[in-house]
Amino acid sequence: MNATSIPQSADDVLNETGSAAVAVAPVSTGERIDTLDFIRGIAVMGILAANIIAFGQPFEAYMYPAAFKGDPGDPGGWMWIAQFILIDGKMRGLFTLLFGAGMYLFMEKAWARGASRGLQAWRLVILMCFGMVHFFFIWPGDILFYYALFGFVALACMKWSVKTQLWVGLGGYMLGALLLAFTIFPWLIVDTSFGEASPELLEQRAGMIAEIDNTLARGDIPNAAIAAGDYGTLVTHRITEQWYEPLTNAMLFGFETLPLMLVGMALYRMGFFNGGFAREKLLRWGWIGVIAGALAHLAIGLAVQSTGFSYYGTLAGFVGMSPLPRLWMALGLAALLVAYAPGATGWVGDRVRAAGRAAFTNYLGTSVVMMLVFHGWALGLFGQLNRPQLYIVVALACVLMLAWSKPWLDRYRYGPLEWLWRCLTYRTVFPLKK
Repeated sequence: MNATSIPQSADDVLNETGSAAVAVAPVSTGERIDTLDFIRGIAVMGILAANIIAFGQPFEAYMYPAAFKGDPGDPGGWMWIAQFILIDGKMRGLFTLLFGAGMYLFMEKAWARGASRGLQAWRLVILMCFGMVHFFFIWPGDILFYYALFGFVALACMKWSVKTQLWVGLGGYMLGALLLAFTIFPWLIVDTSFGEASPELLEQRAGMIAEIDNTLARGDIPNAAIAAGDYGTLVTHRITEQWYEPLTNAMLFGFETLPLMLVGMALYRMGFFNGGFAREKLLRWGWIGVIAGALAHLAIGLAVQSTGFSYYGTLAGFVGMSPLPRLWMALGLAALLVAYAPGATGWVGDRVRAAGRAAFTNYLGTSVVMMLVFHGWALGLFGQLNRPQLYIVVALACVLMLAWSKPWLDRYRYGPLEWLWRCLTYRTVFPLKK
């Protein structure tokens, strides 16, 4: 649903014990993998498009259009279908692949300087803390926590062979897709004739329909607090009533997150991100994955549309039906971006790369900006914008990301939060200004 920062390479000078030395070398242009920065930049902007509905409307509206406060402004649900095809889950998939690649890149350089995996583990602890702050005090759509959580598992798999990482990752993803398919059954019971096959199923149908109102009602307090600008009530509710959600989110998304981390590690080691694959193959298989995945998503979207974008229909579409075509599209998009990134050398391309270099700051910073746009203590637009208007907010926020990132990185070595994360990782205050 939503997306996270991607660890950049550790180009710091380490002593023989793996701790930080006093002098730390900045990341030089030649040491960076330019393609990773470009894909990060695309993904960090795309993730906002995926999350914008949950920022500006009740969280449930992310999947379920009827949860909008007012008219969604989407006759026929075609914008819902377009976002479902092009954005939802794909940007998160890209981020997860890059997270795995970034973890291995970090450790590759750390190992070369005598460090152990303990350095990466400490880095993940810090990331988990960032995630907790994000969830409780800024926005509950955080994924940093479970990225860090499953990062610990991926860390234990780093010395596996490339083939093992790749096939365990792909196999684990397939198994997760099968397990998540259970969410299709509530849709069959409530919205199709299957639920009329027996008195027992009819009874289950009645209970499931009643549960929809209960589920939506759980958002009443935080939604009212956001609209009223009652930040204290909002944070208190998250701490006392929603404290368990980072763990339940981890359980739900873990079927995707850990496998894609392993696949990302394997792809990095195979040279996928830095010229190890022929461009013709990247284009061919990239377009096959994107087109096949898009067509499958279209079929799912039309099926959900046929039942009027019902609660259980949208749940089944997002969670139960889309994992496999989402994998095709995430891998296809990654291949296409790798193929096209070297040609993106103009003004826009440079700024996209800069946004990717500051992906951590842009991800968390976007959540803060959305608070300023939607919370009642600021602009107070929560629940007042329909889907097309929310997409305008996305466009303006992307312009902001592109506008600040490059000028900042022309003057400073890292993005603000990238610098803070680095300082906390090595327990040293590094120079920020170039």
